[in-house]
Amino acid sequence: MSKLWNRELGVRTLSGLVFVIVMAGGILWSPYSLLILMLAIGCGCLHEFYRIAGLRGYEPQTRYGLFLSLCLIGMGFTVAMGTIDPVWGWIFVPAVTIVFASELFRVRSTPLENIASTLTGVLYTAVPLVVLIFLGLRFSGEIVIYRPLVILSIVVLVWTNDVGAYLVGSVLGRHKMCERISPKKSWEGFVGGVTLSMVAAALLGHWIGGSMAVRCGLGAVVAVAGVLGDLVESQFKRSVGLKDSGRMMPGHGGFLDRFDALLLAAPWAVVYCMVFDL
Repeated sequence: MSKLWNRELGVRTLSGLVFVIVMAGGILWSPYSLLILMLAIGCGCLHEFYRIAGLRGYEPQTRYGLFLSLCLIGMGFTVAMGTIDPVWGWIFVPAVTIVFASELFRVRSTPLENIASTLTGVLYTAVPLVVLIFLGLRFSGEIVIYRPLVILSIVVLVWTNDVGAYLVGSVLGRHKMCERISPKKSWEGFVGGVTLSMVAAALLGHWIGGSMAVRCGLGAVVAVAGVLGDLVESQFKRSVGLKDSGRMMPGHGGFLDRFDALLLAAPWAVVYCMVFDL
């Protein structure tokens, strides 16, 4: 048992290290490596979301949904880079109507659920990644300003919240937070995660900018939204009896297991940064 435990711990540690290197490298290298990273994350998360929907008995338009998601991320990137005019974003209005029209020819027993799951998947997985791209890219005149450290700081705040919640919850966790969905989460762990995220935000001040109070506020916003994202994904999995959403990372689960917190935290973080000009 001890050898098995050590082996599992080693696998988790190694895959976690590779994950950190890929994430940090993809964000820091260039805007184009960021695009590739966002496309990969979006595709992986949406594929797993559609798999969960399928286990519920729905039949989302998987191929078109993936195509729509990749196009949305790609167009968001080109708009942020100043390559195309934002007015081209209106092309997604007729693109979305294709989802409704296509269901007429699929002859399925759950057309409403199929349409809803197709579009919800794109909204849930692709839109947060697009807003992250806009946070990291600023087009001013003829100059594109790439701010990879700002994006990386948001990711780091999500990670520190997870670490703080796990450490404090493991030692002090007594009061269950949402036992119906996630039996291991506790209010003590929640407070520990939010606190560590606020401390990390304060330490990352030279990347994020703003006053100490504003930086700590960002840490709190990311932590709270991240916990909600984790619970939402856990609810999805529990509804179909899944432990992990996939097998993307040995010992860590799938794409949604790794990015569930970021998917809900990113929009809130971007809005917060816009309000306080970070």
